[in-house]
Amino acid sequence: MGLIISKYGQLLLRAMGQTLLLALCGLFFACIIGMIFGMMSVVKNKPCNIIARVFVDVVRGVPMIVLAYFIYFGFPYLMNNMLGNNITLSALQAGTICLALNCGAYMAEIIRAGIQSVDKGQMEAARSLGLPYWKSMRKVVLPQAIATMIPSIINQFIITLKDTSILSVIGFPELVNTAKNVVANTFMSFQTWTIVAVMYLVVILLLSQLSKVMERRMNRGRN
Repeated sequence: MGLIISKYGQLLLRAMGQTLLLALCGLFFACIIGMIFGMMSVVKNKPCNIIARVFVDVVRGVPMIVLAYFIYFGFPYLMNNMLGNNITLSALQAGTICLALNCGAYMAEIIRAGIQSVDKGQMEAARSLGLPYWKSMRKVVLPQAIATMIPSIINQFIITLKDTSILSVIGFPELVNTAKNVVANTFMSFQTWTIVAVMYLVVILLLSQLSKVMERRMNRGRN
């Protein structure tokens, strides 16, 4: 194990950095997607509700590895046939899109649940003061909803971080893909995967602790 750490330690740390970068990029765009479809699911508009429901159900119903293959291989092939252009996606671009869509579907549900957790009287009070619907949502409802969403968002980030390992199938140099190369070079499978497991565990424990701290602070703020 000492040999792997001394010879490949920096390589594995860089791969962990790539994993965190991919997870952060995916979560950033997932928050945007989740906000859009989360808002569409709570507005009093049947077509918007249906579109949001279909998006969430379809994306959550497709295994992430299938989604990754489709975006990396299938989507450029489809676009090239339709437009006649030579469109290609890098592993980072495809991985970010895949994580953003997959995580965005779950974020939409988190945001929908967060908004619906706010007492309806808050919206009614804001509207009675003459505020338009969207301003009432932005100024009154969303700030309260976000306070309840943050722990769930951090938990979703943890899930997204672990899901990056699936993207080794499209060649992105994240931690699992790099570990496979180390194993191929050293034939030290047990030691390599033990180091990788510890690296994931350390990061996830830190994020879990952050989630607990923020949840305690928000609970104190509401009491």
